[in-house]
Parts: sequence; C-alpha cells; structure tokens
Amino acid sequence: MNTTHLTAPTQFIEVDGASFAYRRWGNTEGPNPPLLFLQHFRGGMDNWDPLMTDGLAANQEVILFNGRGVASSTGTPRTRIEAMADDAAAVIRALGLKQVDVLGFSLGGFQAQDLTLRHPELVRKLMLLGTGPRGGKPGHDDKDIPALVYKHATQAVPTEDNFLFLFFGRSQAAIEAGNHFWERRHQRVDQDTPSSPAAMQAQIEANLHFLPALDDAQPFGHLEKIQQPTFILNGQDDVMIPTINSYYMAQHIPNAQLFIYPDAGHGAQFQYPERFLGHALQFLNE
Repeated sequence: MNTTHLTAPTQFIEVDGASFAYRRWGNTEGPNPPLLFLQHFRGGMDNWDPLMTDGLAANQEVILFNGRGVASSTGTPRTRIEAMADDAAAVIRALGLKQVDVLGFSLGGFQAQDLTLRHPELVRKLMLLGTGPRGGKPGHDDKDIPALVYKHATQAVPTEDNFLFLFFGRSQAAIEAGNHFWERRHQRVDQDTPSSPAAMQAQIEANLHFLPALDDAQPFGHLEKIQQPTFILNGQDDVMIPTINSYYMAQHIPNAQLFIYPDAGHGAQFQYPERFLGHALQFLNE
C-alpha cells in the first residue's frame, strides 16, 4: 500500500533540545531533492491540503514539518523568524539532507525567505505562497479588514468560517472551493495536535518583529541576495498579507516568477489545487 498524506506516520527527531514532528513520503526515484513544507500561523501538518501534498509527493519526496513548540513538536516556541529558520536548517541537516526544495506558506513563507538567506547552500528552489517580505505593506487598504483578520485568526478553535474568510475569495464558487478544502483537510483520522496559545502568542511576536524593513533606504535590498529560482503565488485579494507584497518580492528576487489567481485570497493554492499543481510541478521540474 502506497503511503499518502492520510497514512504517513508522524515521526520525531531530536534537535537542540526539542522533539520536532515531521511526516515524510513520496517519490524518491526522481532527480529532485525532498520538498520541505513550512506552515502558516498556528498551522500544523494537517492544515495542508492532501490533494496538494500527495500531488507533489508523486513528483518528489515531501516533508511536512512542525517548528519548535508548534502543534505536536516540543520545546519553547520561537519568537523570531530567524530562529525558526535556523531550526528548520538544523532539522534538514539532522535528517541527513544536503539540499531541499522549500515551500513556505504565509508565516512559513517568512521562514522560507530567512532559511534561504541564512542557509543558501541548503535550498535548491524556493516557493513562496501567500506571504510577503520584510519591509512590505503590513495592512489591507480597507481599514476594517485588519481587525476582522485578527478576530478570525485568533479563535481558540478555528472554524470553517474563519478559514473561509482568511483564505478564500468571496464568490459562491470560492466558498464552494473552500468547503471542499475543509473536507479534504479533515480526512486524516489521527489529526495533528492543535497549536497551543503559547505558540500563537510567540508567532504573533515573531510576525511583528519581521514586518519592519532592514534598511529604510532600500527596504527590499535583501531580497536581491536570493539567487535560487523562486515561485511566488497569491490570490487577487489577500486580506492577511496584502497581495502587493507578492509583486514586491517578484520585482526584487532576481530569478522569480509570479502567479496571481483570480477571485482568490490568502490560500490561493487551496482554492485552485489542480491549477496550482500544474504550475508548481512545471516550476519544480524545470
């Protein structure tokens, strides 16, 4: 029986005083290295879409991963994106890997950028979904949206309505796509442990420290140091990390390509999973 998102066992690896949870499966016969997934705010391994993870696993091995103190991983949650990226690098090396492809979504995209900048030798290709750079635009043009984002993102037990507001477009078709995602996301029987309130607060602090520019005169100058081929995706109207940030990254990362999906929000890859797989596989296999 082939291992899938629904059956891949949860494993643990001890690194620097913490036990990091991960799941690993997929095609090990091709030329591509494993693809490491870095997850969104509060998200664990079961917040990914099985259609997406299994579709990519048919192409190359995939590794789902929880950072320090997140969901089923142990340890004190990190309050800096740089430290989260260093943890990811340490886990990559502890798994005996010399290089990986990296897919970062939202907060995971912040980590993916710092992982690539701080440990460039570990990253072959970079995928940034629904995310933004240091020094980017922090809030939505509609002044009422940030308060609604905070309300939906910080519920003790996130509901389908929270995910629909944060991740999906507003049309009936977008809502239906969100409903289908929600069903797929809950198919696995032994679901990952929800992230703790402490992990949520640590990630809020890390997000706030990530937002300011490193250099006010050249706020995106650091992106020019990312030499890896880079895939950037967002929805037409991301209420969490404004879509304009994806343009900023595409303009300043030298070898970047940008995809904007229509009638979509923060989780464009979940709203259009088949379209995303087509674009992602072409990028990864080029």
